[in-house]
Amino acid sequence: MAKIKRSPVVKGGKLPTIFLRYLILIAVAFPGLWLFYTIFTPLTVYPVHFILGLFYNSIMLTSATFLVNDVPIELIKACIAGSAYYLLLIFNLSTPGIKIKTRINAILFSFAAFLVLNIIRIIILSSLAVSGSPYLDVTHSLFWYGLSTFIVVGIWFAEVKMFKIKEIPLYSDLKSIYKVSHLKK
Repeated sequence: MAKIKRSPVVKGGKLPTIFLRYLILIAVAFPGLWLFYTIFTPLTVYPVHFILGLFYNSIMLTSATFLVNDVPIELIKACIAGSAYYLLLIFNLSTPGIKIKTRINAILFSFAAFLVLNIIRIIILSSLAVSGSPYLDVTHSLFWYGLSTFIVVGIWFAEVKMFKIKEIPLYSDLKSIYKVSHLKK
């Protein structure tokens, strides 16, 4: 009987790991990112309300709306930026070769870094709104269209450097799958 040569991708457990990582990404995204909004809405709203309360008269109206010096501030889903957290999770889970403890620490770091930067962004924009600044709209647009992507990518690059990540998201997985596929000649 001939021996069947097993591929290192399957034998070493890479293929099941790849499947599990992408299954988690799909499971998290499937219900509309509600997990990110459920977790990060209070983690964003309450610190913003507290910090603004140190400088202004701030009254909580609803779970995501407060009145700051008679100016209503509503933090909608886009302010919480659930999709940015999801993109950070995609970067983390679509990158192979990261030990589980390192992966968890990297995800926690990226989420915490984005949370802090997002709170700072909201406080800056809220302060501009309260002061009646004519620069509110342009600053908001600059954050929304320009800086938000750079912030997420910057956090990922910081994470790569801090945690010494060597692989490339998605590409390294596709390369591993290709090595064992029938497409390879």
